[in-house]
Amino acid sequence: MTQWSGYFGLIMQGALVTIELTLMGSVLALIMAFLAGLGRLSRFFAIRALATAYIEFFRGTSIFVQLFWAYFVLPFIGISLTPLQAGVLALGLNVGAYAAEVVRGAIQSIGREQYEACTALNLGRWQGMRHVILPQALLVMLPTFGNNAIELLKATAVVSLISLADLTFQAQVVRSQTGNTLVPFTTILIIYFVLALIISWGVRSLERRMARGLDGVRV
Repeated sequence: MTQWSGYFGLIMQGALVTIELTLMGSVLALIMAFLAGLGRLSRFFAIRALATAYIEFFRGTSIFVQLFWAYFVLPFIGISLTPLQAGVLALGLNVGAYAAEVVRGAIQSIGREQYEACTALNLGRWQGMRHVILPQALLVMLPTFGNNAIELLKATAVVSLISLADLTFQAQVVRSQTGNTLVPFTTILIIYFVLALIISWGVRSLERRMARGLDGVRV
């Protein structure tokens, strides 16, 4: 029993790394989602083209290849990343590309009358976007953002391939040392599920809060 408590300690250490990856990767993904999503709606062709290229590239290539490129290829051009940094970069850029289309679609789903009201109130393009359009669009974005965050959580397992001691890596360590597959992988299965439930609960709570405050935003 003492031996297994030590192994469970390893798995919990891996859980902390997975949580850290998920949080930092989600922050990067959110930043890239708004930059690229708003970029797709820009009046300037160069910005639209750059945003589209980013989205199509990271949606169209494998997260495995992106991770390996960040960790093994970037050092050849003088950029060396730790396994954690490479994992955050690859996960954030990959999920951010998918979330960017959520941002674009949510903004475009807002009724034309809201844009006309912004014009009637003499609000500039970005004033209207900031104070009227985005608050309403955020409510549309949230459910899919929650799905994206859960997908990012599950995708953190790929970082075990570059020897980052996340949940999956630690489960493999326990399996190799004990010869038992059932216990470590059932344990991390439950942990991943609980973490996903926490994300879902957090997004739903935020969605309800935002919905209550939205009436004061519509014009």
